[in-house]
Amino acid sequence: MTIYNLGSINIDHVYRLPALPRAGETLHARSHALGLGGKGANQSVAAARAGASVVHLGAMGMGDDWVLERLAAAGVQTGGILRLPEVATGHAIILVDADGENSIVLHGGANLALPPELAERADFRPGDILLMQNETSLQAKTAALARKAGARVIYSAAPFSIAALREVLPQVSILAVNAIEARDTFAALGEDLPVEALLITRGADGAEFRDLRGGQVWRQPAFAVQAVDTTGAGDCFAGWFAAGLARGEDPPTALRHAAAAAALQVTRRGAGDAMPDRAEVLAFLKARG
Repeated sequence: MTIYNLGSINIDHVYRLPALPRAGETLHARSHALGLGGKGANQSVAAARAGASVVHLGAMGMGDDWVLERLAAAGVQTGGILRLPEVATGHAIILVDADGENSIVLHGGANLALPPELAERADFRPGDILLMQNETSLQAKTAALARKAGARVIYSAAPFSIAALREVLPQVSILAVNAIEARDTFAALGEDLPVEALLITRGADGAEFRDLRGGQVWRQPAFAVQAVDTTGAGDCFAGWFAAGLARGEDPPTALRHAAAAAALQVTRRGAGDAMPDRAEVLAFLKARG
């Protein structure tokens, strides 16, 4: 069973500061680093390090070969990533304060210029999973192709947009949102959503998975850790949860593994580069009893 990820690829410029700047304020950064990011790339790396077979579908500019090398080193299949001339690779400016909280400015670049033929590079089969986030073009077309082939679609509704969500919702199997996104979704569309299930991440308060067809709800507390950087924590959770479903895990097991992976990830600096592998997560869970 394969996980295809129609996902963004970003280069993260990470600036560490004593506090996040207020409006009109200029602050000196304590450090600057380049890293692999983008919600799509983050989720691909997380799922691959969890042990899943992952094919990334996306695009980059003509440079930055180290990004492809890093994805491949994590176990992600990169044959579905196109190189586009005269288009910049997506990038993000990430500000991280002393407590690990962050603010992000995003430039979509190649992520929003995906050629239509990219969607047809995926050989979807029944039981496969398509991951998507709201950082690329071609979402509705690719989701429709996946569902027609019998694949499940897991959609992370971030950055949040009701218009984008409405467009893809008929094809979505599992909607993944954080607590704020869930509130905004319910306010606009109600809680009786036309999806099989709902995954809600709540940061330090854990996560829950709602089976909207069977009516069952599973909740997973967060593991207490000292956070260093929360960038990419939700992507880590989503990628690991998808990998668990692809492996045939039941929702409680997939939730527990995803929570452990996210707990490890926030103790490290970076986003995609900070994703833990399966051995690390299993060791963490064993140590926690």
